[in-house]
Amino acid sequence: MKKYTLYLYATIAALAIGCADFGDTNVSPNASKTPLTSALLTNALSTLGNTVATGANVTTGLYCQYYSEILYTDASRYSVQDIDWAGELAGGMYDLQNIININSDPATAEIAGLNGSNNNQIAIARILKAYRFSVLTDRYGDMPYSEALTENTQPVFDTQQAIYTDLFKELKEAVAQFDAGPSVKGDILFDGDNTKWKKFANSLRVILAVRISNADAALGQAQFNDALSSDGGVLELDGNSDPVEDVVLKYYAASNAFSNPYYYAIAGDFNICSTIANFLNTNGDRRNNAFGVIPAGKSALVGVPPGLQRQDAIDFTANNPDHSLVLAESFRMSTSPVVILSTADVLLAKAEAAQMNWFGGNKTQLYADGIKASWKRWNVYESGAYDAYMANANIDLTLNPLVKIQTQRWLSFFPNGSQGWSEWRRTGIPVLTPSPVPANTSGEIPVRFIYPTIEYGLNGDKLEAAVAAQGTDNSDTHVWWDK
Repeated sequence: MKKYTLYLYATIAALAIGCADFGDTNVSPNASKTPLTSALLTNALSTLGNTVATGANVTTGLYCQYYSEILYTDASRYSVQDIDWAGELAGGMYDLQNIININSDPATAEIAGLNGSNNNQIAIARILKAYRFSVLTDRYGDMPYSEALTENTQPVFDTQQAIYTDLFKELKEAVAQFDAGPSVKGDILFDGDNTKWKKFANSLRVILAVRISNADAALGQAQFNDALSSDGGVLELDGNSDPVEDVVLKYYAASNAFSNPYYYAIAGDFNICSTIANFLNTNGDRRNNAFGVIPAGKSALVGVPPGLQRQDAIDFTANNPDHSLVLAESFRMSTSPVVILSTADVLLAKAEAAQMNWFGGNKTQLYADGIKASWKRWNVYESGAYDAYMANANIDLTLNPLVKIQTQRWLSFFPNGSQGWSEWRRTGIPVLTPSPVPANTSGEIPVRFIYPTIEYGLNGDKLEAAVAAQGTDNSDTHVWWDK
């Protein structure tokens, strides 16, 4: 049987991909030798929430001051985060590449077609791959991409500029690839709804286009406008109703195997950071009822200062026993849904694009609609409070409109640390004060993760070439779009 493998090194390949070849021993002659693509898709989607709420993605929430640690504070003080990317590539990414390979291979396409149109399965896998690669390259910058999902165990590191260019291509082509064939099975995100997949792809392209505005404004503007006019459109606020078009992964039953990752990731050691809590509290932002736990008898969040030493954090929480946990309880239950991309994220990106004169949109209306969509997403919308909030001088766009739009984009992505950190790196908004007791040399908030140390031994030559091109492999080297 042809084996579809991906970029993983020999030291972990057997564990991550499969076991040794024992010939036909214990193999049923009646068993299919082609993996069930619907099961591969379900598995890939079941881990989608991890791209916003586990491991490195929680650490980035510390960097952009969504959260604060109260016991083990090394990460919030910028200790080196040496996180191997093999696990992220080996799981859902492997399944997605298999879906593409199996549906593309004439020898297996027919049986794969029993799980939905070949084209539709490939298109969905391409969109999800693009999304997951965007998260990884935003974290590291240059990295294996074009050869990452092949049998090459020493792949070249593509530049982030090249990766972004290809992500745009993949998203555009995937939207065009959908056909009227049978719906895809195993789709626990959109239940085989091609239009929703198109909206997701186009909306992601809008977010990524604005992200590169400082590095390549011409490409960003072209991709932004092309995405808006692409088949399927983008996420929009549906009048006065809930923003039902948000990309949301639902968790239907309490289970360790498939639970809201925030239920575990931010339990115990993580509290709402004073930076975001203070903004919400002082500006009458009703999202403070959802972003954290307001103590009984109080009307405001009690945030924990960012980047404290362990003893200082312990002392603070002892003096403030009602400090606020991250997320109101209803949003961090094991069965609570996780937002992957929201209507608010897209509307506020469009508001920023209008501010940059990328298109003829009304920035004031887009900004207002983006905030309304966010309030609705968090179930805190009330017209009187919303009107008062929009009239607040700190919120109204009369002065410093770009800063205010970018501040709301930082708020909109909460609690997705990866996206919030990326937006903060790109804009420097809001102005964040680094840890008073940093564990890193520069004392600055990290703007990049170091390459996994294991890569130096497994693919050292290609990695060193990437370092020579991108810059020193430390947390102070900016990625391509962060100029």
